Amino acid sequence: MNAMNQNFSHVVRHRRSMREFLPQPLPAQLIQTVLEDAQQAPSNCNTQPWQVHIVSGEKREALSAALMAADDAGLFTPDYYFDMAEYPEIYAERAQSSAKARYDAIQVTRDDRKGRAKAMRQNLDFFGAPHVALLFMPALGDSVRVASDMGMYGQTFLLSLTAHGLAGIPQTLLGMYAETVREVLGIDAEMKMLFGISFGYADRTAAANDMVVGRIPVSQSVTFHG
Repeated sequence: MNAMNQNFSHVVRHRRSMREFLPQPLPAQLIQTVLEDAQQAPSNCNTQPWQVHIVSGEKREALSAALMAADDAGLFTPDYYFDMAEYPEIYAERAQSSAKARYDAIQVTRDDRKGRAKAMRQNLDFFGAPHVALLFMPALGDSVRVASDMGMYGQTFLLSLTAHGLAGIPQTLLGMYAETVREVLGIDAEMKMLFGISFGYADRTAAANDMVVGRIPVSQSVTFHG
């Protein structure tokens, strides 16, 4: 295995979703580098449909406050339907295992409703990260092809963060407040929000960042034909 392969394998296997960040902002040029890396993501027919909004500083604080207010009022405005209650058992078990690992790491028990609610609300403050990337897309057809392009962009963005010694966390929950985000940032209603990625320098001392979520064996998700 050559050095390039080793580096790639290391980045892929060491990327993790961090849930506590240092408040220190990233240099603008470093963010630009990550964005230029992410721009190399593949897309259907090279359409590059992603529209990414990077929010920092005072606008970040205003957006967080608006998200908190929307949550308090129960104003959920997702552009795309999502309900974890509909997960088949095999996927529900994986999600529950991941949630348990997180709550165990931060010492929040299953019956601690206030603790769990507080932990969930951290999403709306971007887990303390100084920056958040909000990923929007045009609604084309059933949006499945476009959404797959967005996923490839998001993964490339996350891997670039890791390669540069940074951290990020993809957040489906932010997409539950799509209309609030559009209003705060002045985004056209025709652009649909899929998810966000909070990012910055990870707080390596935080218990929440010690959590390691495993992966199923390749044999459980890949079938070889020959």
